[in-house]
This record gives sequence, structure tokens and C-alpha cells, in this order.
Amino acid sequence: MGQMNVYIAATRQNDGKTMVSLGLLSLLRRMAPGISYMKPVGQQYQIIDNQKIDKDAVLMKKIFGFKNNLSDMSPIAIPAGFTEEYILKGKRSVLENRIKKAYKQLVEKSDFILIEGTGHAGVGSVFDLSNAEVSSLLGAKVVIVSGGGLGRPIDEIMLNKAKFDQQGVAVLGVIVNKVMKDKYNKINRLIRLGMDQKKIEVFGVIPFEEVLSNPTVAELFEDLGGRLICGYKRLANVVERFIIGDIVAHETLNYLSAGTLLIVPGNREDIIYSALSGWVLGLNKKYNIAGIIATYGKKPHKKVVEIIERANIPLILVKEDSFSAACRINNMIFKIRAEDKEKIKKTVNLIEKYVDSERLFKAVRGIPEERKIFTPPLANS
Repeated sequence: MGQMNVYIAATRQNDGKTMVSLGLLSLLRRMAPGISYMKPVGQQYQIIDNQKIDKDAVLMKKIFGFKNNLSDMSPIAIPAGFTEEYILKGKRSVLENRIKKAYKQLVEKSDFILIEGTGHAGVGSVFDLSNAEVSSLLGAKVVIVSGGGLGRPIDEIMLNKAKFDQQGVAVLGVIVNKVMKDKYNKINRLIRLGMDQKKIEVFGVIPFEEVLSNPTVAELFEDLGGRLICGYKRLANVVERFIIGDIVAHETLNYLSAGTLLIVPGNREDIIYSALSGWVLGLNKKYNIAGIIATYGKKPHKKVVEIIERANIPLILVKEDSFSAACRINNMIFKIRAEDKEKIKKTVNLIEKYVDSERLFKAVRGIPEERKIFTPPLANS
């Protein structure tokens, strides 16, 4: 088959590039069993064996069991202060050589490498490793992932394509993600027509699945920090909405629904008791609490904690006030976790249903096909 690769880029942060990469890895490995994964430049990282490893690389290794070294899958992760240090005394060749060396290691054990970029085409320009420059360095062809909509995605796709064109990088096509279901059929038709007019292949148009964008309590705990008091067995609970417990206690039930996260001062036991009453009365389907964030560093009374524990509800203690905690949650960008089995399964199913992965695979291999407007199933089918 010969060595192949594809570079998954995006038009902006939070377009679902990692989700698409995960789904494509699962599907493409059926056609190329020797597939591997690489995130040349990472921004969110973990320290593993004293090395900074991008979280997405850790995720893919856990899910797919790749035998490659994490340091090869994630050769560069950007810590705080990296950009300033590079501007003052950095050398482009040092970073480029690190990426090329890691890529060479992967090539020796793989016949196909899916390379995940970081943000839009220009991200990383400040230290001479933009997505366009890295894809050029690795001789990779690009698939651009955009967010939903019509005008904005096409505008942003063309802007990003211009950057790749400037570097001499071929853009194979695009995948449009997170299209609202009530507009899906219209957007799907128009975005394909619009891209066809610009001679750009559309490999998929994916409807927005709220459940994949909703965080689990574990994700919140990982990003918020704090202390887990109880409920570790239910950290996979999905959070669909959150409320701040600054209301009259008996009115709390009016605001509860499936998947609600309660953010409340730990000493407001009246509100916590009220929120727990649905569980006490066996009404947990209607009044379901996904978790409780106890704020101001105040742990509820031990008798209250006992009830929360018996209800199997995760309780997380944080030092900040309720409003600050809510603002932080609202601004978080959540990453899928290897433990989120249901989310992973739904992600793969979604990509399989709405992305023409076989056509993408043929495009990577350079097998010419007649241009056509691929029609996936309707979003509500």
C-alpha cells in the first residue's frame, strides 16, 4: 500500500476535530489495519514519565491500544511561557527536527498515519509551526473540519484553504460538523452545492448531537479540580444543565430535570435536601441530579453527605464561590475521555453514518473518482 497520511485540521477551536479524528481512526483502521495517530503540536497536555504529552494523544492510545511511544505520537506540547521563550531565543530547526524524528519512528511501524492538527491553519505561526507548515513538513494532505452553519463555514474553509495553498499543501476536502438538526437537511444540501461550486469535496455533514457536547461529572472534576467527597461510581453521569443554588429551598425542584448539576454553597443544606427529595421519594427519573458542586470550601454536614453518598450522587468540594464556579464551567471546552464508553460508541456511529470514509480513504490514496454530491441519511432518520 505504501506510506500514507492525512492531516485533520479545523477552522477554529471546538469544531469537533478530535471527535472526527476518533471516528475516522475507528473506520479507517478497517481499511488500513496498520494505522497510527500523531498530534505534532499539542496545547493541553499531561505529564507522563516526565514528558509533556498532549491529552488527545493519550486518549487515542488508550482507546485504540497503539503500540507507538507517546513521545512519538506527541512530540511537542506547548507549556506556559513557551511562546515568549521561542521569540527570544527559539530555533525553528530544533522543533522541526523533533517532529520529523517522531514521525519517522511512527512510519517504521505504520502504513497510515492520521495526524491531528491544533486549531485553524495559522495556529502555531508564532513559533513557525502553523498547521499549514506542519502538514507541509510531513507531506500530508489535509481534511478541514468546520463548525455548522452555511455562510461562516464556507468563508472560514476558504480562508484556511488559502493558508494551506500558500504552503503548497493539498486540501482533499472538508467535513462540516455540528449542524443543528432542525436545519440539517437544508444546510446539508446547500453546503454541498456551495463547496461543489468551489471544486472542494465534502466528505461529510454531521448533525449536532448534544449528548456528545455535554460534559460528564468526571470531565468537570478534572477541569475544576477541588476534592471529590463521594459518588466516584457515578462520575460518568452526563451534565445537561446546571443551576446555582441561590433560590428559596422548596423552589429548587422547579428547576431540576434529568442531568442537572447543582452548584451551591456547602452550608446550604436546605437547598441540598430539597434537591435530594426526588431521590428520597423515588422520583429520580424526573428530578435527577447528575452531581453537586459544594462551593466556598464548605463541606455539607456529615449526615447530609451520608444521604448524598447513599444516593450515589457525586459531590465535589471547591474553594471558589458559586458564581465563579459556574462561569468557569460555562467557559470550559470539554474533551472526550477514554472512560466515556457510550460517548465513544456514539461518536464512531455518528461518523460512520454521516462521513463517507471510503471516499476519503480513496482520496488519500490518490485514487481518482468522479465528483459527486454524496447524500447521507436525513438527520432525523
